[in-house]
Amino acid sequence: MKAIPLSLQNAGSQTLGSQRSGSSGLRSQLLGYGLLGGTLLALLSAPFAHAAPAHQAPPSLHVQAQSWVEVEPNKATLNARLWENTPALSTMEESDSSALSDARERLESRASELIEKMEATGLERNAINAGSLNVYPEHIQGPRNEDGEHETLQRTRLERPITVELTDLDQLSEVLDALIAAGVNSLDGVQFDLQDRDAATDEALVKALEKAQHKANLMADSLDAELGHVQRIEETQSPIFQPQMMSMRAESDATGASQSTATSDYSPGTIRIDAGVNVVWALKGPNAPGRPGSDVAAQE
Repeated sequence: MKAIPLSLQNAGSQTLGSQRSGSSGLRSQLLGYGLLGGTLLALLSAPFAHAAPAHQAPPSLHVQAQSWVEVEPNKATLNARLWENTPALSTMEESDSSALSDARERLESRASELIEKMEATGLERNAINAGSLNVYPEHIQGPRNEDGEHETLQRTRLERPITVELTDLDQLSEVLDALIAAGVNSLDGVQFDLQDRDAATDEALVKALEKAQHKANLMADSLDAELGHVQRIEETQSPIFQPQMMSMRAESDATGASQSTATSDYSPGTIRIDAGVNVVWALKGPNAPGRPGSDVAAQE
């Protein structure tokens, strides 16, 4: 067996040692990269691993309800008018200022007499209101002229509105008859109302809320769920108040006599007040809709 020179052995040992040393350094470097990459991955993954789930609203129940109340009126307003006309003149003639003054004096005298007759029925003076004077020019058809055509005449109407307010409806028939007997030129009807509107509209709103509560309890019980706290309340319809009108009319004829189509039986009926609400409750219980954020709705 041929002997290997010592120098070659040493050289080979050095080469092999260098290779081993380089391989070990490479492994150490790769291991360091691996640790660094793992650390970065852990840091990047940590926010997602520890992020809290988004908050989801509990299931809710939406209910709409409408209700109304009917109440008997305890107030009435009567509207009438008095008027006087100046003589009708041809459009070619000049108007007479004294005729206008005379018409006004007659109107004021009639208004004073009417107020006295109203007070004689037991009404307080502040329940009778004679409105301001209104003046209207009018054109009316006159007789035929020589050519067979109607001549246009002009006159002036002076008018005062009369308003009577009653808080005792038992007086209505007597006051209406007194107005007609006093010679009003026009009786324009009666408006029935309430002395306290707020109490009636509050009652209608409370009934709508009670109806919504009843519907919500019924639905929750049927679903074996339980109503939670109220999340939202809103009015879908503000209380609507509509005064009742009684149509009647009395107008003077060509001779000035008052003619009435009203009778002595006056029935005010009732006044209806409507209200509507929308209420949202949270739902809880084992059988509440399972999907978070789900809703149950009820409408009329």
